Amino acid sequence: MLHRIMALASVAVLVTTSASYAQDIKLPPTMAVTAYDTGTAGFNIAVAVGKMMKDKYGTDVRVLPAGNDVARLAPLRGGRAGIAWMGSGIYFAQEGVFEFGVKEWGPQALQVTLSSIDCNGGSLGVARDTGVKELKDLRGKRVGFVVGSPALNQNALAIMAFGGLTKTDVKPIEFASYGAMWKGMVNNDVDAAFATTITGPAKEVETSPRGIIWPPLPADDKDGWARVKRVAPFFNPHMATCGAGITPATPVHMSTYPYPVATVYASQAEDQIYAITKAMIVNYDAYKDNAPGAGGLAVKAQTMKWVVPYHAGSVRALKEAGNWSDADQAHNDALFKRQDVLKAAWADYTKAPPTIDKEFLDGWMAARSAALAKAGMPNGFE
Repeated sequence: MLHRIMALASVAVLVTTSASYAQDIKLPPTMAVTAYDTGTAGFNIAVAVGKMMKDKYGTDVRVLPAGNDVARLAPLRGGRAGIAWMGSGIYFAQEGVFEFGVKEWGPQALQVTLSSIDCNGGSLGVARDTGVKELKDLRGKRVGFVVGSPALNQNALAIMAFGGLTKTDVKPIEFASYGAMWKGMVNNDVDAAFATTITGPAKEVETSPRGIIWPPLPADDKDGWARVKRVAPFFNPHMATCGAGITPATPVHMSTYPYPVATVYASQAEDQIYAITKAMIVNYDAYKDNAPGAGGLAVKAQTMKWVVPYHAGSVRALKEAGNWSDADQAHNDALFKRQDVLKAAWADYTKAPPTIDKEFLDGWMAARSAALAKAGMPNGFE
């Protein structure tokens, strides 16, 4: 009888503690977030997290699909969205390169709340009917690129680099959006496109007459990976065990980086970001199985030493969850310093910049390179 009473008491304490913990979280009554196109892994994860926020806190979350990185970030920068669920575009925006190296943008002080790495990988999906087996076999094939999406385009170039290929070695096919590019795969308008293996469009290609494969990027191919890192330093080797055409029994040596990344601006209030991050941490079980890849948002799955820093509010929540070390803080501080260097370089450069767009971008890239070199920091875009 005593054991039963003690057990019931323990349950009561757990329930009370959990309820108290949840009451500490104050989310807004409504919130908009941006994500990749409808049906993509990023969109589906955003919906799953949004449903949790509605069920647990009554917050109505509207997920806004956007076909490229600029479109995803614009509502966040304008204060019309609370989170942008990004891919590697968060890195390009932080660095102020490609589409973010224009007068209207420049280096963005973006930061991370939580990000996902799960059983999936991210690479070039290739139509099986092309006969391609290795990445080097893409020579002369049609590879998809998305207008206004430096993340997708640079990712594709990085994966091609593993096979010793550049854009001049393939037939680039441009599309207006990620979704349109993958529809092009189904319709035989293109042969290869970048994606995460669990995205809905990749599943569509898998079940289409064309089929899909993911040419491998073995971790022990040091030269291949050195070429990848020169183009995209945010990629790491990964064994993918789930996704279109992939199972635990038929894994593929692949590449990955955190995706999607729940992205915010440094200027967003610490308490606000703390509440959002904490809600995702303490209610993980409520959404982890509701979208492929959502399980990768687990606290212990976080990529602690990546290329973009965590927001102070997120750091606070991660500390409470027991997943923040002195080494993590030192790495984060170094990334904050990098953002400061880029911000100062942009402010100095834009005092009297060239008026022609091409000259503006070229001049900025040179000024950016010089500022980073002076600070003893890697360029990342030689």
